[in-house]
Amino acid sequence: MIIVTSHDNIIIGLEIHVQLTKLKTKLFCSCSSKYRGAEPNTYVCPICIGLPGSLPVLNEKAVEFAMKLAIALGCKINKSMYFFRKNYFYPDLPKGFQITQYNKAGGKAFGDGGKVIIKKKSGKKEILLNRIHIEEDPGRLVHKGSIVSSPYTLVDYNRSGVCLIEIVTEPVINSPEEAREFLNQLKSIIQYCGIADLDLEGSVRVDANISIKGHARSEIKNINSFKEVQRALKWEIRRQKNFIKRNKLLKQETRHWDDSRRVTVGLRSKEFEKDYRYFPEQDLVPIELKKSYIEKIKNYLPEMPNARMKRFQNQYGLSEFDSEILVMDKDIADFYEEAVNSEKDFESKEYKLLCNWLKGDISRWLNLQNKKITDTDLTPIQVVNLVKLIEEGRITGKIAKSVIGDMMLGTPIKKILKQQGKKRIADEEKLSSICKKVIQENSEIIKDYKTNPRALEALIGKCMKETHGQADPKITRKLLLEYIEK
Repeated sequence: MIIVTSHDNIIIGLEIHVQLTKLKTKLFCSCSSKYRGAEPNTYVCPICIGLPGSLPVLNEKAVEFAMKLAIALGCKINKSMYFFRKNYFYPDLPKGFQITQYNKAGGKAFGDGGKVIIKKKSGKKEILLNRIHIEEDPGRLVHKGSIVSSPYTLVDYNRSGVCLIEIVTEPVINSPEEAREFLNQLKSIIQYCGIADLDLEGSVRVDANISIKGHARSEIKNINSFKEVQRALKWEIRRQKNFIKRNKLLKQETRHWDDSRRVTVGLRSKEFEKDYRYFPEQDLVPIELKKSYIEKIKNYLPEMPNARMKRFQNQYGLSEFDSEILVMDKDIADFYEEAVNSEKDFESKEYKLLCNWLKGDISRWLNLQNKKITDTDLTPIQVVNLVKLIEEGRITGKIAKSVIGDMMLGTPIKKILKQQGKKRIADEEKLSSICKKVIQENSEIIKDYKTNPRALEALIGKCMKETHGQADPKITRKLLLEYIEK
């Protein structure tokens, strides 16, 4: 009996299909790529649905966008390449083939190699890339309920022909957690390149190849979110291990991730490369890239996340951890820089406080509301004012936390405080009576304090509750300690 427990025996390779959503038109025709929300089969033309006699023309902007990503990922860019036909019959592929790139039989991908650096508890790890290439998106299949149980399939060709970049990793990922971290880092790089918005529905799809060392692999197709990739991999690892424990033979196959039931379902035997019968696309001329063109794109490329992270550490005195969290989301990082640059007399500790509010309560609110910071009316100067009020002692952190929701709607913090009548209570006489009351009503906590000094925090919390978070925590702590000693 073989029992597999180590992550070292898990082999994962990912294929990430990213729609270049910042392009206005599709890859080979002038149809709009902004198909989301449109009536089915209305953003189509003879080229993108493959009518006989129609001829594709390459979108030049797509080459520029692919170049940006290739440079950002450290790929070796191939200066001469052409397209291939990948032949397979499926309802979402109106031509019966997909126009893509192929790195064999004389063909080359857009870029070879490259890497993405991820952080692990044990340190940093390089996730090596095999290649990136350009291809067209198929149409969209719509099922009633699950793909397994649906009585029929509908096809919407609005998506057909939209430009994709496929990023293929080497099989060097050893856990679902590594896969999730890699995808998050890749998303950040793509955001900084300005070529796609991966928060749009269907803008990124992942195929995950996974095997236990020495056994056949499975490919889980078309996983639509990074969270679901991690879940799908966890399930598939468990499924494959159970097969091995029962001495059953694993077969190479294509599987579907059912995110409602959170299981993988077998679809078909895995296709092999020879099944696709690749051959050059004769209707498109080869792509020839000049060195001057590559250098021009390189010079216009913005600062990437890793470089920005190091600059944040040097310029603002932030830790590596804080800097990494800020720069992962370009919108948050831009917001932070605009905020610190709005105040000439910013002190070093305020750089840190501003960072804490952005990565803490503000990010938490955004996650709960499923919004980006650019979707709100919050302005950098409002967060600066929040930090200043706390530093000046005019409000407590508790009060600040309570007004975040209103600030997100664009209401200035000073106006919120005036409307709600919230301000820090620093009057010792007033706080003294509150502290005495709390001590009298919580004798059990007082007893606990004698052996556990941390119980004091519970008493401070009680005082905060009595004052709706307005009590000055330093004065409250001092008074409580005085009365407990007495």
